[in-house]
Amino acid sequence: MKAARGSLLGIEHLKAEEISGLLGLARKMNPRKARPLLRGKRVLLLFYEASTRTRSSFEVAAQSLGAATTLVLSSGSSIEKGESLLDTAYTLRAVGADLIVVRHPNAGAPALMAAHLDIPVINAGDGMHEHPSQALLDAYTILRHKKTLKNLQVAIIGDIYHSRVARSAIHLLSKFGAKIALCGPSEFLPEVAATLAPGLRITRTAEDAVHGADVVMVLRVQKERLAGEKISLENYMSRYQMTLPRLRLAKKDALLMHPGPIIRGLELTWEVADCSQSMIVEEVHNGVPVRMAILAKALGKAS
Repeated sequence: MKAARGSLLGIEHLKAEEISGLLGLARKMNPRKARPLLRGKRVLLLFYEASTRTRSSFEVAAQSLGAATTLVLSSGSSIEKGESLLDTAYTLRAVGADLIVVRHPNAGAPALMAAHLDIPVINAGDGMHEHPSQALLDAYTILRHKKTLKNLQVAIIGDIYHSRVARSAIHLLSKFGAKIALCGPSEFLPEVAATLAPGLRITRTAEDAVHGADVVMVLRVQKERLAGEKISLENYMSRYQMTLPRLRLAKKDALLMHPGPIIRGLELTWEVADCSQSMIVEEVHNGVPVRMAILAKALGKAS
């Protein structure tokens, strides 16, 4: 069964031209100048997981386009009573949703919804699968500072195995010819990760990954995963924490990126988080026009 027209479920199966189209549309979006492209539309935000950046920027994006928004959290709803994903989806459609943005802990949940609904479904992060809007806003951010993604040296460092952000970024960047180095301990970066896209390189040292890089993307590390994999916090930090000396191994105009939320003093130091090369706040800012473009395109208002 095909997904509802306009759905955005992942980056992997998008064509480069489709991605370029969304990025081009995002450049036309200005959250401070409302464009009522979606006036009369209802956007439902269905979040089974906690979120600050993604949820709030989708909400601001929808409202900037004139849409009405309703937030549905798993706590305090019928989901807590055991209602199935599809029954929740049918309910939201029945109350008038024109589009559903969903974040879910299980990979494939947005695709399941999209296969059973006649309205677009936007994946706001599903398990360890993908986070397509994050990859798009990161590409948008990079292209505000770099002329092209082609041949860019990109280092992605951290818990890549569990990261839907990394997976979407790898799919997108590889489609445009970026050269990607993946870096992390074997517990967080198995060798099989090299098969995610053509031309990926795996390295176990942060210094090697960062050397000569145009973009350094640091991923959040959850302390409980370190304990679960029997990796000591001290060992991880000594080998993979992004410090200013390590960042200086990258090109002078390298961009430092992080999808957030950041844990200062773990995956990166305070100095790195606030340095002039840091794009962390800009990434959050760029999430709004990019998600405006996603919503407008999904509902056939890409003008």
